[in-house]
Amino acid sequence: MIHQYKSNGYNIVLDVNSGAVHVVDGLCYDVIACLDGQGASHTPETLKEDGTLAHLKECLGDRYIESELTEALEDVIELTAAGRLFTADCYECLLEEVKKRKTVVKALCLHIAHDCNLACKYCFAEEGEYHGRRALMSFEVGKKALDFLIANSGSRRNLEVDFFGGEPLLNWQVVKDLVAYGREQEKLYDKHFRFTVTTNGVLLDDEIEAFVNREMDNVVLSLDGRREVNDRMRPFRSGAGSYDLIVPKFQKLADSRNQERYYVRGTFTRENLDFSEDILHFADLGFKQMSIEPVVGEETDPYAIRESDLPAIMAEYDKLAKIMIEREKSGKGFHFFHFMIDLEGGPCVAKRLSGCGSGTEYLAVTPWGDLYPCHQFVGQEEFLMGNVDDGIVNPQIADEFRSCNVYTKEKCRNCFAKFYCSGGCMANAYNFHGTIHDAYDIGCEMQRKRVECAIMIKAALA
Repeated sequence: MIHQYKSNGYNIVLDVNSGAVHVVDGLCYDVIACLDGQGASHTPETLKEDGTLAHLKECLGDRYIESELTEALEDVIELTAAGRLFTADCYECLLEEVKKRKTVVKALCLHIAHDCNLACKYCFAEEGEYHGRRALMSFEVGKKALDFLIANSGSRRNLEVDFFGGEPLLNWQVVKDLVAYGREQEKLYDKHFRFTVTTNGVLLDDEIEAFVNREMDNVVLSLDGRREVNDRMRPFRSGAGSYDLIVPKFQKLADSRNQERYYVRGTFTRENLDFSEDILHFADLGFKQMSIEPVVGEETDPYAIRESDLPAIMAEYDKLAKIMIEREKSGKGFHFFHFMIDLEGGPCVAKRLSGCGSGTEYLAVTPWGDLYPCHQFVGQEEFLMGNVDDGIVNPQIADEFRSCNVYTKEKCRNCFAKFYCSGGCMANAYNFHGTIHDAYDIGCEMQRKRVECAIMIKAALA
């Protein structure tokens, strides 16, 4: 499978199955497009057949002379022989092995607080309630969750725990006690916990900052961008904005971590489709690690992204990519999560095919100890997998998630980005189509654009 596109003056060819990226001249770009348009699998041998050059002449007319076409074809044959162009799919045949692999739980999202001190308008957690009741996780429930993780982690040493909400700092003492308990268990079971916390920053202070810097491998700081954007969507329940209170705290925390092991995480809606300005605002505030995600909501929600918004969003990603190149070359670069792409290594085969591991390797735990496939399924009783006392009592849910991959989703099979997004978010697929074996269409369009921008940035900075 070949994907070709033009971006920022570059002619880019992606060989999907090998992951090889080629920046080519107009001649090679047209030759590859002509050959790919034949709809046949090419090998060095078939490309050398007499009819290939004749096909190129017919396809490209008098745009190029025969010697140019011959030279370009030789380059294509060389790349094909090297396994970097027109490669066959080597992943689908591994599906059964991937499905059979023994998966262990390696990460938990601890809903330490089903409560929040903000009233974000787009919050899928309903201000922390998650379709249920406000509650704080007790130390006993959290302790059982860590015990469950250790018991179900097999021989895996590194384990991940994200303190999530609502707002985790509302239950700060329990966070500290659970980290201390985890450190004790590390010594007993030869494990290592990587703790993270996601916070809106309202309660952040020097004591919390010191603890976070000592114990947390990563910190996610919730901020939507410019003051007016953030305060419109992330106000206190009184209606007052949160920007002026939290931004100085976030700047201080980011600097105290040497601008590493954190990221500022925002959400853009159809009310700020010029979201590149919010990302640049983050950069101008001094932040180096950032992400801004498209909101996901019902079409009836006034802030929800609609299909008609996609042209503006695509243009915004293009604009951002070009500015990032300029800033990187001038020594003022920053990292934007959605444009971070590994073209040389990347995730293992299982991750490329099936994604984040929700429902199998990654689970969410409610304040009362119920287990769900991930935080976005919490409160949907059809996805209740078990609890920290009894463990997994509905293994068929895990089996369903384990069987979900880019080959069970028809929309993914012929998508060039499938090995980068691994089929996308299963929660979004379920919420929009009633099955995890589908894809959230608007999200797919944005993901494809982000992959294209990320590759173009690599080309420009190579």
